[in-house]
Amino acid sequence: MQINTDSKKINELLTRGVEQIIEKESLRKKLKSGRQLRIKFGIDPTAPDIHLGNAVILWKLRDFQDLGHKIILIIGDFTAQIGDPTGKLSTRKMLTQQEIEENMKNYKNQIGKILDVKKIKIVYNSDHLGKLTLADIYQIFHFFTANQILERDMFQEREKKGKPIWLHEFLYPIFQAYDSAAIKADVEIGGSDQLFNMTMGRQLQPHFGQDPQDVMTMKLLIGTDGEKKMSKSVGNYIGIQESPEEQYGKIMSIKDELILDYFELCTRISLKKIKELEKDLKAKNVNPRDLKSRLAKKIVEIYHGKTAAKKAEKEFNRVFKEKKVPSKMPVFIVPQESYPVLKLLVELNLAQSKSEAKRLIEEGGVKIIKPTIDNKQLTIKLRDWKEEIKIQDEMILKVGKRKFAKIKKSS
Repeated sequence: MQINTDSKKINELLTRGVEQIIEKESLRKKLKSGRQLRIKFGIDPTAPDIHLGNAVILWKLRDFQDLGHKIILIIGDFTAQIGDPTGKLSTRKMLTQQEIEENMKNYKNQIGKILDVKKIKIVYNSDHLGKLTLADIYQIFHFFTANQILERDMFQEREKKGKPIWLHEFLYPIFQAYDSAAIKADVEIGGSDQLFNMTMGRQLQPHFGQDPQDVMTMKLLIGTDGEKKMSKSVGNYIGIQESPEEQYGKIMSIKDELILDYFELCTRISLKKIKELEKDLKAKNVNPRDLKSRLAKKIVEIYHGKTAAKKAEKEFNRVFKEKKVPSKMPVFIVPQESYPVLKLLVELNLAQSKSEAKRLIEEGGVKIIKPTIDNKQLTIKLRDWKEEIKIQDEMILKVGKRKFAKIKKSS
């Protein structure tokens, strides 16, 4: 395997989207040595979607792959049963094996949108962690202290608030460390919130006769709520296999101050070009909305192609600029003449529960769009969550800015 040691490519690899590297000069020397490195990234199948936040790291792995290095992808089917406590003020739900298998069904296809899956090695950590005996685990635990783990921010916070810290949560960073030893990782990549877990690997490897892995942490991508990191559990994420229209609409909803971060972390345009965009924004030479539209188009192109990106842009403009209903939307055949509005919203998948439906109505987020006899549309904002909705053929329910459903009366 020919390893590319081009200094310019290595410098970009070590800087773009990178928060911290331990040890940076060690990693630079390894990259210049011409030796193929084993690059580790672990992902727990806690949900079926891989999102743009995960993709930040996958694109960095692609950079390593393009230089000729070996990507070792750890699918945490064992550790997902424990749950990573990182950043959590309450214990994660422990997943069943069945839930994990369901979540990971489509991982390879999604990862293949970014990485050359023929060249990566996929390791399920149940293959090595599941074989450890109690004596093996005792020996591994011997290299760590409870004090180390209790010093973590979220455990300190829980202790202050009198919330429980469960013993099984201590296992997660130790098992992640063992993953590194099991695959003999040279480098591990993860989000900046994973620094503690990854440095545990550095601590354990020398006890297995290995050099400690270098650690690269990536900047965290803020989600669509504009506050927390993009996360499946929070629900503020943009999935890489979501429809072009859904991706485009969600990207258009992000806060203006996140535009440049998204260009850096989610697209492949050059850092030089991003600097120019930053200058244009500061000088007010460009409208943030236009720049966001360009960003949305770029991201949709990556995952769905140029034709799909153009269609998504056209559809978005139809709804938000021209104030028309979408050209395509879910159609539901309704058997009854009338429905309690809360029940209707839930049955049409416009709300997950009646309590959510009630909140949406009270916040003014639910509208009925009715066809009129002169082929126009009448829009009515719902105010009363107790209302009974009389069903009219071809009527449309709109929830929030982007959820629509068309109703047809059963004959």
